[in-house]
Amino acid sequence: MGVLFAMTTRIPPLTTRNARSLRCNLTDAEKLLWQVLRQKQLNGNRFRRQHPIGKYITDFACIEQKLVIEFDGGQHQNQLIYDAQRSAFLETQGWCVLRFWNNEVLENLSGVLAKITENLKVSPPP
Repeated sequence: MGVLFAMTTRIPPLTTRNARSLRCNLTDAEKLLWQVLRQKQLNGNRFRRQHPIGKYITDFACIEQKLVIEFDGGQHQNQLIYDAQRSAFLETQGWCVLRFWNNEVLENLSGVLAKITENLKVSPPP
């Protein structure tokens, strides 16, 4: 009788290094939202910042809820196809992807939080 091994996909070391580097260089919008998301402040849900999923590094991810939050700055105007492919990959992996413009977070944080809250399922037990 053979032994079954769980099939896990290891994140490439370069992706992990890049994620760690990005955590030290958050944009103003990311810093602002992180102050609200960190330490389970949003309905008890744990978020990770600059979290690798496959070959991509997401801005924020709530693993338990399979929710990804992505920020789009001015450079994203030139990479709409890449962003669409990235979102499509994440969605095929079972993730819900929310995208916000940086200025939307900076100018309407309460609206952004309301949208995130709408997409969170029942909050986890304490």
